[in-house]
Amino acid sequence: MSKLSKIISLIAVFLAPSLATAAEVNVVSWGGAYTESQKLGYGDPYAEKSGVAVNWIDYSGGLGEIKAQVESGAITWDIIDVYARDTIIGCDEGLFVEFDFDNDFPAGVNGMKASDDFFAPMPSKCAVGNILYSWNYAFSTDAFTYNEPTTMADFFNPDKYPGVRSLYSSAMSNLEFALVADGVAGADVYDYMEENGIDRALDKIAELCDHPQGGCIFWSAGAQPPEQIVSGEAVMATGWNGRHFNAIVNEGSPMKMVWDGQVLDYEYFVLVKGGPNQAEAMEALKYFTSSEGLAGSAKHIAYAPFRISSLDIINADEPWFNSPTAGAVRIMPHMPTAPANTKNYVLMNPEWYADNNTEVNDAWEAFKANL
Repeated sequence: MSKLSKIISLIAVFLAPSLATAAEVNVVSWGGAYTESQKLGYGDPYAEKSGVAVNWIDYSGGLGEIKAQVESGAITWDIIDVYARDTIIGCDEGLFVEFDFDNDFPAGVNGMKASDDFFAPMPSKCAVGNILYSWNYAFSTDAFTYNEPTTMADFFNPDKYPGVRSLYSSAMSNLEFALVADGVAGADVYDYMEENGIDRALDKIAELCDHPQGGCIFWSAGAQPPEQIVSGEAVMATGWNGRHFNAIVNEGSPMKMVWDGQVLDYEYFVLVKGGPNQAEAMEALKYFTSSEGLAGSAKHIAYAPFRISSLDIINADEPWFNSPTAGAVRIMPHMPTAPANTKNYVLMNPEWYADNNTEVNDAWEAFKANL
């Protein structure tokens, strides 16, 4: 063996242990401010604590990409941020790891076992809760200086609160809002929807959109509702609470949110079966979804941690959110799951939409065509 070969072999010996122990986890999420809140809130702290590199990958949702990886035998993803329905489908199809929930995930800082510490039951054995966010509405404080709307019924009352409303371009959330405005309790919305509730909801929306002092425009991108309010295109707009919060707190827009009749929606993490770093990913997932981990993400975005005990951490250290423009901000009043904001709410039912998808879409498109 030449002298050069011996040197190369010696270097390889020293490098081999470090290469063998280098660990990483590939986490797939939705990008933008949301993924940034995950990275800063629990991804970076976990990487620093464990020495495991956490790589963030953006995607546009659905199961198509992970199915393609599985079929090709080249799985590169470890953890995916998904909707409830996708946890059910992926679990049924064997794409994701099934959890032994209270053994796999730690108790909360309040001492409650994991299954009792999460805001709602998991939709499948493969899901662990991440965040809850809200479909609610905001209004222009310039348009309503003295007489501010406070209920979902006010959104649908252009006689008292005149002006154009902006609605989501699909049926989801609009049906729920309309029924709550028409007197149905948030907890009863989906039961009522089975009894001609779709028609009643659409009639309520049609009254609003056809009203001479009302009118409707529609949004499809999350940034649009605050922009429409600020520009004067609409005096009220439904949307995601995080987008409203950013406009109000970080941008100083003349807006205010209303929580009555909000639709609480949720995001979950799943662990890919056969992923390249499955053991490391499970440890990362435990930290991400711990009381401390989930509370950490709320330092960077106004979405509620799925753990009840995370709110205890936030409450104890308020102000929790550091706005780049407004400085230290109390985040709890902006949390969808705060007690003051959950007096009358709807918990999104993805199974109902899946079971009634064709009927809902056909009715919604026919409604919009007749506006």
